[in-house]
Amino acid sequence: MNSTVHSPPAAAGLSLRREAPAPSAWWATGLAAAVAWAALGALTLGWPNKQVGFSDWNYTAEFGWVSLGLAAALGVLSLGGRLAAPVVQRLRGFGPWLTVLGVGFLAWELVTAKLGWLPTPFFAPPQSLADVYVSDWRRLSDSAANSLILLGVGIGSGAAVGFVVGVLMGWSRRAHYWIHPVLRVLGPIPTTALLPISFYFFPSSWSTAVFLIAMGTGFPVAILTWSGVATVNRQFYDVARTLGASNAFLVFRVAIPAAMPQVFVGLFMGLGHAFATLVVAEMLGVKSGLGWYLTWAQGWASYPNMYGALLVMALLFSGVITLLFTVRDHVLSWQKGVVQW
Repeated sequence: MNSTVHSPPAAAGLSLRREAPAPSAWWATGLAAAVAWAALGALTLGWPNKQVGFSDWNYTAEFGWVSLGLAAALGVLSLGGRLAAPVVQRLRGFGPWLTVLGVGFLAWELVTAKLGWLPTPFFAPPQSLADVYVSDWRRLSDSAANSLILLGVGIGSGAAVGFVVGVLMGWSRRAHYWIHPVLRVLGPIPTTALLPISFYFFPSSWSTAVFLIAMGTGFPVAILTWSGVATVNRQFYDVARTLGASNAFLVFRVAIPAAMPQVFVGLFMGLGHAFATLVVAEMLGVKSGLGWYLTWAQGWASYPNMYGALLVMALLFSGVITLLFTVRDHVLSWQKGVVQW
């Protein structure tokens, strides 16, 4: 029976081309962003900060001049013609976001440093973040590096164990019989609830944090890997056996590749548990890390430092997720056009 099959990649390409903004649209969005950042710079430099019980905010002038410089750059790119075309091509999709960020920073500056509507020191203006990164960059960078190391060890070990367990459960009925009830009982328990017990069994708070992060990552990876291996089309195995494939070939060349989309879904779910466990573990026991830094800043009522650490944490965790998606795109490149990316 003949049938017509529409090509998913072509359809996806047409969809992307339709959603992409027209080249002429950058002129308006870029100019709007330039106006927003110029207004922020003018407000920061022209309106004195409101004094609330302590000295003026540091780096106010520098923040204003940087905003004006960004506004000038955006204005040049908006009117630059062909010379600015390569840069415009990269920034075209970010035009609306650049405008929203400029307006957001302007509102933030207005209600904190200029009008003082939000109480200090709980709320600080944007330039306070620059003060944190300049004055305390060494402690903050050291905490971020230690969090990355702890996160990498925990996620790596948990993902490896979860992957092996999931493959065993999906391939062997005996392994599924013994392991599945354990996952059903322990899996729903929040890893942070195991902190008091874990501190007793492990020699240090660092090893305790690694264990809990590994548990938070390993359970979803194991469940999703098991689901992926168990739902592989049996016809794939029949064809491979017909060609003389061994059991090892069926596991490593048929079952695992077919289950990889589910594995990456499990990794993505595990990252959320790992991030939450990391912060809680560092707050309660680890002597260095972003969670520890948050607790330290709160103890000294240094709320700008807290906001600076939260921003670093958001960028760090977002970068880890982006790295996971990049690896997924490379490993599952053969699935492009078959699933939505």
